[in-house]
Amino acid sequence: MSSLTPERAREINFDGLVGPSHNYAGLSSGNIASKRNMQALANPRAAALQGLKKMHALAQRGFGQAVLPPQIRPDMRMLRCLGFGGSDADMLQQCAKASPQLLASCWSAASMWSANAATVSPAADSGDGRTHFTVANLGSNLHRWVESAQTARTLRMIFHDSQYFGVHDALPSTLALADEGAANHGRLASTHGAAGVELFVYGRVAFDADAPRPRIFPARQTFEASSAVARLHGLAPQRCVFAQQNPEVIDLGVFHNDVIAVANGNVLFYHEQAFLNEAATLRALRQAAAPLGVDLQTLRIDAADVAVTDAVSSYLFNSQLLTRPDGGMLLVTPQECLDNAAVADCLQRLIGGGGPIDELLSFDLRQSMRNGGGPACLRLRVVLTEAAESAMHPGTMMTDALYSTLTDWVERHYRDCLTAADLVDPGLVREVRAALEELAGILNLPGLYTF
Repeated sequence: MSSLTPERAREINFDGLVGPSHNYAGLSSGNIASKRNMQALANPRAAALQGLKKMHALAQRGFGQAVLPPQIRPDMRMLRCLGFGGSDADMLQQCAKASPQLLASCWSAASMWSANAATVSPAADSGDGRTHFTVANLGSNLHRWVESAQTARTLRMIFHDSQYFGVHDALPSTLALADEGAANHGRLASTHGAAGVELFVYGRVAFDADAPRPRIFPARQTFEASSAVARLHGLAPQRCVFAQQNPEVIDLGVFHNDVIAVANGNVLFYHEQAFLNEAATLRALRQAAAPLGVDLQTLRIDAADVAVTDAVSSYLFNSQLLTRPDGGMLLVTPQECLDNAAVADCLQRLIGGGGPIDELLSFDLRQSMRNGGGPACLRLRVVLTEAAESAMHPGTMMTDALYSTLTDWVERHYRDCLTAADLVDPGLVREVRAALEELAGILNLPGLYTF
């Protein structure tokens, strides 16, 4: 196990860049916002610009900020595997006739939710002193499952130095090993560079038919998958806590833990109904944190103040909780939090209460929110030492110059209107491919895409 002596390290948020095929197909079971806005008019250009604006604003404030590029869409390989043939235009027409949902799946821009890209353990926690990534298999939904191969390819290009990084392929895509990545994972530590406690939250136990599980919506993370990720990363068992998400809140639309709880530094910000056994979860976290010198602070929001349904509609807990360079904490929320009276009142009490969170910053992310994801869904948190950061590919780091270049790129390549009818347009295929070829050059990642 790596040394307990903290190294100089910082957290870098890798935000998923919204792809040019962003649309509202309502493909995600259990995601209420996604289903509610099914077939609504989407604006890929606005979606990408909203995401870039958030990235740039946080980079300007001194936070580590980078970009994860979108994936190739449509996924023509998937269509061929499913028996469609001929030209691109032929396959799109055939698929549209046979199954509009399959067509929407191959066009999905859901890789923008980079919290689902992988689970990440920093060097301070891992057995070999490297930063470990396990790509999520996302087997609960077809439109997400297709992402894992390209995600692994992308991560291995960015984190290419095996001295500092280990990128593991996705777990076998079976119901027993369903894994949705960092959206069901959190970390608590005294500083980013210190050894910490890793919190794995699962929705069901696959190998115990009598264990609690939701009745309406699927539980997308299994205990067995979380346990496998911890082993792959070489984590010390005494520094891991496995907690079950409350099945009742999954049935209310809490499809990932990051919709009901978020951890940062020594702070756990959560809803009282987040965990199946709240007391046992907190007890286990304190027991694991104490030997590491982590003074765990819990910020519990009572159901009497904010109902689960309000937390889901506003994505209060899907906010980004970030440690500022001066040591204070910033909560980055979607605008919807301020539009909900109960949530807005809660936030004002939270910020003004003298606790660890002393600043609030909101962004308009309506294009992504309508598809069922907020600020925390858009980012993959990666803690890196100075040496590891120097070893990673630098072309994805957000700078003023990259922001300007990507904004121009989006303005030139993205449509401002996309509907289901556009998904049979072979012209859109050509537009997307041209855009992605240029993007690979902008990010200095030659070979990122193979069409």
